[in-house]
Amino acid sequence: MAKLFESIGKLGLALAVGGGVVNSALFNVDAGHRAVIFDRFRGVQDAVVGEGTHFLIPWVQKPIIFDCRSRPRNVPVITGSKDLQNVNITLRILFRPVTSQLPRIFTSIGEDYDERVLPSITTEVLPWCVFVCTSQARFDAGELITQRELVSRQVSDDLTERANTFGLILDDVSLTHLTFGKEFTEAVEMKQVAQQEAERARFVVEKAEQQKQAAIISAEGDSQAALLIANSLQEAGDGLVELRKLEAAEDIAFQLSRSRNVTYLPAGQGTLLQLPQ
Repeated sequence: MAKLFESIGKLGLALAVGGGVVNSALFNVDAGHRAVIFDRFRGVQDAVVGEGTHFLIPWVQKPIIFDCRSRPRNVPVITGSKDLQNVNITLRILFRPVTSQLPRIFTSIGEDYDERVLPSITTEVLPWCVFVCTSQARFDAGELITQRELVSRQVSDDLTERANTFGLILDDVSLTHLTFGKEFTEAVEMKQVAQQEAERARFVVEKAEQQKQAAIISAEGDSQAALLIANSLQEAGDGLVELRKLEAAEDIAFQLSRSRNVTYLPAGQGTLLQLPQ
């Protein structure tokens, strides 16, 4: 029994050692990832390992796993326009490495290639692109907002071309934030206030002009009315005046008839009404 337990122990130890060796000789590459093999004697291998389970030489070879899916990154940059205004721009970049160039990326840049490459090329390309575009009389600081799509497309083209030299693919480049310096913002606000004041002043002038025209038209109307009245008096004598007197008397009588506490006394009599005999 002792020899049996001893044999079982040796067998278990052998299996454990064998399992450890086999486990260290296997590695997995998940979906959307690729691996680069580093050999202690031959360096980084040129072959790129795809998805699945693979073998390697324990303690001699080491797998370096890269995520080849598109990943987002925000890069803030301060640049200038053609009118020398500071512009704060934040780019949102979707990037991924070129699979076939992973060995070169690992050898020349490292695993944190995005931390090393994206901020540097963005800081290099974006100010040059915006300044050149604006200096060609296409954009000033204010037009960067209205021409945002065109600026984004130009930046995307230049940045994609620059990233290709490092083995990176930019699936999308977009401007997520675009702000200006404090002085320029205050100047824009003052300009807007001045434009509103100018619009208000123009409205006042137009209103006064309309009132002037209305007064002229009213005066012309009164003049024509006076002329017509004069002509009527000349032709009909005092008949028109008597007609107007009768119309006025009729209107006064109508108003008094609707008023309270008004009593009519017979003409030619001195009798006091509502008094005892």
